[in-house]
Amino acid sequence: MNRKERYAGILDWFGRNMPDVKTELDYDTPFHLLVAVILSAQCTDRRVNMHTPDIFRKYPVPQALAEADEAEVREDIKSITYPNSKAKHLTGMARMLVSEFGGEVPEDPEDLVRLPGVGRKTANVIASIVYGKPVIAVDTHVFRVARRLGLSDGKTVEAVEKDLTANISPELRPRAHHWLILHGRYVCKAVRPDCGNCQIREWCRYLKEQGTTTNRDRK
Repeated sequence: MNRKERYAGILDWFGRNMPDVKTELDYDTPFHLLVAVILSAQCTDRRVNMHTPDIFRKYPVPQALAEADEAEVREDIKSITYPNSKAKHLTGMARMLVSEFGGEVPEDPEDLVRLPGVGRKTANVIASIVYGKPVIAVDTHVFRVARRLGLSDGKTVEAVEKDLTANISPELRPRAHHWLILHGRYVCKAVRPDCGNCQIREWCRYLKEQGTTTNRDRK
């Protein structure tokens, strides 16, 4: 099976079985999605969702967060991982939104990455979810799944993103990010991938390689 066939089979399965996929982060505005994504770094979406309702009520708009004291924000998010750095990023992000973008979340990833706490992955998440931009955010799940499935041999996040972008049509890219991240979160886990319950295993290079190794060891 070549890579083109693998992409075709996997994308077709996801398209038929998960057509309305979306982020698991709760949000009501582009600003609040940006806050939630920053908070979700090295933290589960579920835990972030437990705390964001209070945070969203307290900081409904960028101006409110921009005027907040960093220590106060740190106290507000103390139950989320890395509150010190995230409080600094959140207040800095809000202040730049107000001072340079009129309080609006920009849609261009190149503008988004200028914001404190916003890397390429976060920028692509916002650009694709909020604005439907044809970009793919590569986090640890997407990186792992893409390489295991055989969609990319890239050794860096940038290389994997380049391969995915080159092989996935623009209209599918926003959904493809969610397909791969959810597959990595619930099926193709880092330590113990649930290959027995994987619905796309017939296209998976990792599983075929494991089978080949097992057969060879039995000889």
